[in-house]
Amino acid sequence: MGQRPPGLEGRRRRHRTPRPGADPHSETGVPAVNDAHPGCYLGILGGMGPMAGAAFALRLAALTPADRDQDHIPAVLLNDPRVPDRTAATRGGEDPLPYLLRGIRFLNDSGARLIAIPCNTAHLWYEQMVQASRAPVLHIIESVVEDLHRRGIREGRIGLMGTEATLRLGLYQRTLERHGYECIVPSEDEQVAYCTKSILAVKANRLAEAYEPAAACVRLLESRGAVAVALGCTELPLAIPHDRRMEFDVPMTDSIDALALAVIQRYQAE
Repeated sequence: MGQRPPGLEGRRRRHRTPRPGADPHSETGVPAVNDAHPGCYLGILGGMGPMAGAAFALRLAALTPADRDQDHIPAVLLNDPRVPDRTAATRGGEDPLPYLLRGIRFLNDSGARLIAIPCNTAHLWYEQMVQASRAPVLHIIESVVEDLHRRGIREGRIGLMGTEATLRLGLYQRTLERHGYECIVPSEDEQVAYCTKSILAVKANRLAEAYEPAAACVRLLESRGAVAVALGCTELPLAIPHDRRMEFDVPMTDSIDALALAVIQRYQAE
């Protein structure tokens, strides 16, 4: 038989009485967690882009009715900017789906019971992500429809702003038309000059350069009869911040806020 390590001869395991308030079933005596919402973690699949993912987490906290820290929604944010460009993928670029599915698995394994994805174009792969997830996955565009209803806008022409892929592939158009809306979409050249220019400025952390092209697109859509404008890329709410939206006559539905409000509504129903 091998020798015991020095200093352990004759040492006996002593029973320790747990401290008052500690979990009696814990060998460490660490106090038990009083979890008012057991297992109710939100998983946020962010990073597309990283500022949009962080902004979603911030707006979620800002919009949550709370008097103290413990009233807020517990969340895990995976802000992973390595996901390949979603618009480029629709033109033959690298497939982002393996990265998206890896993120979904990570959030599920982290204990998420609900998942939000603050990236509109990523919802082109929504069905595949839903199939890979044990937790339900909110749909950002359905959340925008709920926000329109919340504002009392249940019909009419909705101006759309978003990435080239989101608009070209009808991601918003299909959902909005199914709910009885008409859609006004910028031309391909207008989308590049206004939406893409603004989105890329946000992704490059040049927020001061993002406002004018985005604002020009809002005015263009309003002039064509839009009763509301959907900021259908999560960079666009950062291009037109809340304190500047009063400069416009047309209301804007913000896909970051819409998704955050959908999360809050779902969480409060638990």
